[in-house]
Amino acid sequence: QVQLVESGGGLVQAGESLRLSCVASGNIFRINVMGWYRQAPGQHRELVATISTGGTTNYADSVKGRFTISRDSAKKTVYLQMNSLKPDDTAVYYCRMEITIRYPHATDNYWGQGTQVTVSS
Repeated sequence: QVQLVESGGGLVQAGESLRLSCVASGNIFRINVMGWYRQAPGQHRELVATISTGGTTNYADSVKGRFTISRDSAKKTVYLQMNSLKPDDTAVYYCRMEITIRYPHATDNYWGQGTQVTVSS
């Protein structure tokens, strides 16, 4: 009923930038919190950044000052602008959205399939 599709990952060198996008589609009534998470090989999935419906943002300490999360609610899209990338940022990046669907009227968390970001030194 709901699908999240990420794009924008790739291979870059340290110091370069990438912009990730995640768009939601399906039986959507409202999208609440949007966020990005990442999982490096052998590591747990960790929060990168979140943004509320009102635009309040929250970042992991490791990305503060380098990454910026934004949203376009009308387009059902969340973005992650990643600047000054480091090899430690290498991971699969996942978007997550808290979505209320129309029928039945229920709220749940939905995840994208992930997009690989690789930063070489």
